Amino acid sequence: MSDPTPRQHPPYADHRAPWRRSLGHLIFGLNSPAARLYDKVLIVLIVASVLAVMLESLPGLPLATRNILRWVEWAFTILFTLDYVGRLLGARRPLKYARSFYGVVDLLTILPSYLSLLFPGSQYLLIIRALRLLRMFRVFKLARYTDQATLLGEALTASRERITVFFMSVLSLVIVFGTLLYLIEGPENGFTSIPNSIYWAIVTVTTVGYGDISPQTGAGKFLASLAMLLGYAIIAVPTGIVTVGLQEAQAARQGRHCPQCGLNKHDADAHYCKRCGENLPG
Repeated sequence: MSDPTPRQHPPYADHRAPWRRSLGHLIFGLNSPAARLYDKVLIVLIVASVLAVMLESLPGLPLATRNILRWVEWAFTILFTLDYVGRLLGARRPLKYARSFYGVVDLLTILPSYLSLLFPGSQYLLIIRALRLLRMFRVFKLARYTDQATLLGEALTASRERITVFFMSVLSLVIVFGTLLYLIEGPENGFTSIPNSIYWAIVTVTTVGYGDISPQTGAGKFLASLAMLLGYAIIAVPTGIVTVGLQEAQAARQGRHCPQCGLNKHDADAHYCKRCGENLPG
């Protein structure tokens, strides 16, 4: 008979000083009004900083306005630097946070400003701050969307071989079409090289159709027509691949049920039941 007592990994000992523990509860927690307010203010600052970067890139902006925006960006950078340092100090395991997705994003959001002192123009990389808006899923407790995003990631991972085969097949086709158009049309009709012709083939097969290069001969137009029809034919293939992957990932989740309480829909990498703590099969 299985033991009904939940089996969980022992928690890591918390050796933080009281002030670091309080700081961690403020920055990482969502169980208090102060913590929720902190995250909401942070999101507002992120949105404002992204808008400031966008405005600075506008042509014809007065020099005085541009200087003000740069000072504003530096103010945001200092605030985000303090937030990053605070997260390192408040985290129970600082190195784990620094290596996590959000830790890397938090670091990337402040580096461009400091790099711009050595490499002018790199401050426009501050647009990476938009990635921090993913914290909204946590702040507003949109866990169901996070779960669906995880499911989509599992489906893409499970379909990576099929996606790779599809990508290599399309790549081979555009190389063949591009080479044939180069031989048929030649430089006099704008197909100055095989890479340039492959660019035309990619634009045509993907149905983008910029129109900056187009065949002029009858044979070239016939081949272009085949490429266009083929492009429409293969548009649905990636959708089908991902759909099958989603169905397989969903079936794998629902198939893992707890032998103790019968709960299903566990994460693929879960080892214990989220209701009773029983070991999951597989």
